[in-house]
Amino acid sequence: MHRSKWLLMTIVIIFMVFLSGCGTKDSNDVVSDLEDQLADLDSYQAVGTMKIQTGETVQEYNVQVWYKQPHFYRIELNNLNTKVTQIVLKNDDGVFVLDPAIKKSFRFKSDWPESSGQPYLFESLVKSVIDDKDRVFAKEEGNYVFQVKANYQNQSLTAQKVWFGKDLQPIRVEIYDPNEVKLVEMVFSKFEFDSKFDDDAFEMNRNLEGWDQTSLPAMKNMDNSKSFGIIEPSYIPTGVEKKDLKVVNQDNERKVVLKYGGEFNYSLIESRPQVRVASAPENSKSDIIDLGYGIGVLTEMTETRSLRWTYDGVEYLLTGDLPTEEMVAIAKSVFAQTGK
Repeated sequence: MHRSKWLLMTIVIIFMVFLSGCGTKDSNDVVSDLEDQLADLDSYQAVGTMKIQTGETVQEYNVQVWYKQPHFYRIELNNLNTKVTQIVLKNDDGVFVLDPAIKKSFRFKSDWPESSGQPYLFESLVKSVIDDKDRVFAKEEGNYVFQVKANYQNQSLTAQKVWFGKDLQPIRVEIYDPNEVKLVEMVFSKFEFDSKFDDDAFEMNRNLEGWDQTSLPAMKNMDNSKSFGIIEPSYIPTGVEKKDLKVVNQDNERKVVLKYGGEFNYSLIESRPQVRVASAPENSKSDIIDLGYGIGVLTEMTETRSLRWTYDGVEYLLTGDLPTEEMVAIAKSVFAQTGK
């Protein structure tokens, strides 16, 4: 009798443990669900806020993402510090960086975003979880939380923490440097799978020409004239010095040309181009670069590379034999400089 009682108690305990485990998911279960969701992904839209620590300043963006199979993207980035809105568009014609306030577009061929992760894209976040076999998993307030390696262009971003809701929608992302200092934070206020979009939602002309200009933030000191001040980068790489500065008129456009030489040789051209639609060379390789206060396009050619970006209505073209990290540092140093 005594033995039967202990056997019954053992069975009850095992049954209770089994019941307590029902409905709960471990790391492998959630990863498997994320893999299935990614494989079946048809479309989604997301809205959120992204904060990026750039030196002593925090750049804050309102972010809106649209995605539709197989490769259609529309990412709207509104920098609340600089009051500048940019749109990254991908469709059958390539990848575009649009500046709606000045109706400027730059087109290039790229495998973006596969070439570089983005904290506001569902695919990038899920892949970072799937690819990291040393991921750390936890559950917080009904959400699934993963600590994984970060895979971004900025090599100082080495680790990230990603929150997913019970329906696998991303909720929050925090990205850290090697010293565990948080440099990027993305918070999603809305995320919806299986979204429907207009037929022309991802077309360049609609996104560039369809803007109500009165709804766009006014760009500081921007006008429609060809005149602008000379803006010199505050950063020059070690072993490099300025060789020349000249102002030229070419194709009825005023251009400022700064030339540097030494350890690296490069030029920086500043202009307010009248041509609003431009493209990278067909045989080049291009990618989107985060400059902290905005985005630029890095183009790799046979012996040189170039970085192109727009700020305050002025287009900058940096070309030379510089490493990418040095080009980004120069571009960032242009920000907040005042024309002479």
